[in-house]
Amino acid sequence: MKILISGEHGQVSRELQLRLATVGELVVLGRDQLNLAQPEQIRQQVQRVRPDLIINAAAHTAVDQAESEPELAFAINAIGPGVMAEEASKLGIPLIHYSTDYVFDGRKSAPYNEADATNPLSVYGQSKLAGEQAITQVQGQHLVLRTSWVYSTHGRNFLLTMQRLLQEKPEMRIVADQIGAPTWAGTIASSTVALIERWQAGDAGAWGTYHLTAQGETSWFGFAQAIGEALREHGKSCSTLRPIPSIDYPTPAARPLNSRLDCSRLQCEWGVSQADWQTAFRECIAGQA
Repeated sequence: MKILISGEHGQVSRELQLRLATVGELVVLGRDQLNLAQPEQIRQQVQRVRPDLIINAAAHTAVDQAESEPELAFAINAIGPGVMAEEASKLGIPLIHYSTDYVFDGRKSAPYNEADATNPLSVYGQSKLAGEQAITQVQGQHLVLRTSWVYSTHGRNFLLTMQRLLQEKPEMRIVADQIGAPTWAGTIASSTVALIERWQAGDAGAWGTYHLTAQGETSWFGFAQAIGEALREHGKSCSTLRPIPSIDYPTPAARPLNSRLDCSRLQCEWGVSQADWQTAFRECIAGQA
C-alpha cells in the first residue's frame, strides 16, 4: 500500500512516519513539494504519486498569526484540503484529515460530540471548519479527526515551551480556566494506524467526522504542573506556578474555555480508543529521556 503524507516535519507527521513505516510505502511531501496553498500543485502531486491512501498532516497552525493572515490560513486549512479530497475521490481512495477543538466556541458545559453546533471564535478555527466542510462536500471516503492541545518532543508546542521556561523563570503565570485534553502526537498517530488497519482488514466503521483526543481533562495550568513535576523527578529546577484567568493573558485569537471532546463515537464505530492524557504524557516524556 502506498500512503501519501502531506507535511514532513510537523508533530503528527513525524510520529506517523515512525509508526507507518511497516504498514506501507510512505511518500512524505513537505511544503516545498506539496504546498496546500497551491491547488494545482496538490492535483499534480496526487496524480503523480497515485497513492492508495492520503493523510493530510499539514496545516496552518499558528493560531494568533492567522488573525493577521486570514487568506493564507484559509488557503492552507480550507481550500487545500478540499482539493485533496477531490483528488482522493477521483482515485477512489480514502483521505484522513486532522481538525481541531477550535471549531467550537467552548461555551458548552459538557464535552462536545460530533453532532454539536460549531461556532469558531478565531480565524484559525474558522479556516479549519471550512476545511472540514470542503472535504465533506466532496462525499468521498474520508475521516476528519478533531483533536486538541497537541504536543510532542519536537516542533513548537506547550510541552517544549514550558520545559524551557520553567527552568528559566522564577515564576510562571498560567491560564487555569481553559479546560481540555493534552494530546500527544504519538497518540494521534497510533490511533490513525489502528484506523488504517481496521480499514485494510475490511472492518471499517462509517466514514465521517470523529473526535480523537487523549482521555481525561485538565487545564493549561494543570498541564504545566505535570510538566513541572516531571522536571523535578529528573532533578531539574522548576519555577513557581500561579493560576490566572484567560482575561489576564490576552491573545490576538480567542480560545474556547471548554475544549473537551467526547471520543466515544470513534470507539463505538471503529473500536479505537485512547489512553488518558497522564499515561500518554509519561510515555512521551520517557521517550524524550
